[in-house]
Amino acid sequence: MPFQKALLDVQRKLKNDALDGWLLYDFRRSNPLACQFLKISLEANLTRRFFYWIPQTGFPIKIVSAIESHLLEHLPGESLVYHSWSELEEKLAKLLLNKKKIAMEYSPKNAIPAVSKVDAGTLEMIRSYGVEVVSSANLLQAYTSTWTPFQLQTHRHALLVLENSVKLAWEKIAKSLRTSQKMTEFDVQQFILENIKEQGCITSDPPICAVNAHSANPHYSPDAKHFAEIRPGDFILIDLWCKQNLPHAVYADITQVGVAAATPTDKQQRIFNIVKEARDSATHFIRENIENRLAVMGWQADQACREVITKAGFGSYFIHRTGHNIGEEDHGPGAHLDNFETQDQRFLLPQTCFSIEPGIYLPNEFGLRLEYNVFIHPHHKVEVTGNVQNHLICLGNANNF
Repeated sequence: MPFQKALLDVQRKLKNDALDGWLLYDFRRSNPLACQFLKISLEANLTRRFFYWIPQTGFPIKIVSAIESHLLEHLPGESLVYHSWSELEEKLAKLLLNKKKIAMEYSPKNAIPAVSKVDAGTLEMIRSYGVEVVSSANLLQAYTSTWTPFQLQTHRHALLVLENSVKLAWEKIAKSLRTSQKMTEFDVQQFILENIKEQGCITSDPPICAVNAHSANPHYSPDAKHFAEIRPGDFILIDLWCKQNLPHAVYADITQVGVAAATPTDKQQRIFNIVKEARDSATHFIRENIENRLAVMGWQADQACREVITKAGFGSYFIHRTGHNIGEEDHGPGAHLDNFETQDQRFLLPQTCFSIEPGIYLPNEFGLRLEYNVFIHPHHKVEVTGNVQNHLICLGNANNF
């Protein structure tokens, strides 16, 4: 979105929320969300404090250091240059005179750490001028978390790469079992990683291949020294994510589960059915509300999912949020599906994407997680973009491999 258009949109929202303005602040990229919104180049050298004030009406005001007076020259508004700390405080006091309530990148009690970027000392200083500071969380994500059509296209491409890579990985494991060739978690991880790279994609971290009790640790990852061999009868979880190696490309992130057997055990099948029902319940809740133009907060979607697992008697084994925002980083800055680790009161917005990935983790046995991604289109259509796993993958079934 062109900045001038975003500026007018922000001012409309400030008026609707009865806010005097939005004060964006950064020091040495401590607030990457502000830098993203203000379209500050990644190459820009940020060594001094700056503020950018967007009032409810009127023109923005920039407060910049004399050393970096050029920093915000690409943005509209009057520049106020400070030399000393006392001059900075004088300019802020004058700027905020008679202001009552403003937004900043702050989260009360650090409820949403992903948006709590302004340090406590700076908040103390701003409050000393007699203003109330509220969170910019819902204001911000419309400009830092929404996708362009190009980004949706890169997501679809990355998803195809992941689906192809994990399909080949399952085939490779099945072949090793048939031929009694040794295959380890680390072998599978490296095979997927190489496949992702060969298809022009990159990933923030290596994929996860976890068997049996290892899969009960949601963030277990094998390495060259620590891994398990995959043997007949094992339970296997594979979690992988990537994006195209292009500027502004966005991630896709999926998880699949299977067994090195012709059929799962009764317990494995039961847990799979519960997790699948929870995943589908969250998806239905989001779709039913969003497509009928009803607002959904991240915590509400998590609750719709979590209730299924809790009612089935496994609530204490679902030890993470239901999903995370997805963007140029795998865990993006937008609303998460979370009423567990935090209570995310941000809204799920059109043109944003997030994972739905409930899991049940049974210590010393196995952990089962199902994950796909959901995109909300501009006209509120809710789309599961792919990787809908409705049955446990059975590597010992000749009809499958």
